[in-house]
Amino acid sequence: MPKIKTHKGTAKVANVRPGGTVKIGTPGARHNTGKKNAAYNRNARSASNMSKSDMKRLKNVLVK
Repeated sequence: MPKIKTHKGTAKVANVRPGGTVKIGTPGARHNTGKKNAAYNRNARSASNMSKSDMKRLKNVLVK
């Protein structure tokens, strides 16, 4: 049976916590931040948990 590889693009963005929840950053906060206003960049620093529906959809992608 072939093994499922981790999707490296998603692995760089999402972080699986010990409890099983997935921490994910705000989209649009990784590059070209000089042209975005300061309020956008400040709000983009805070991360959030991935929703359960997204975790079900991406569970095969986030294999570690």
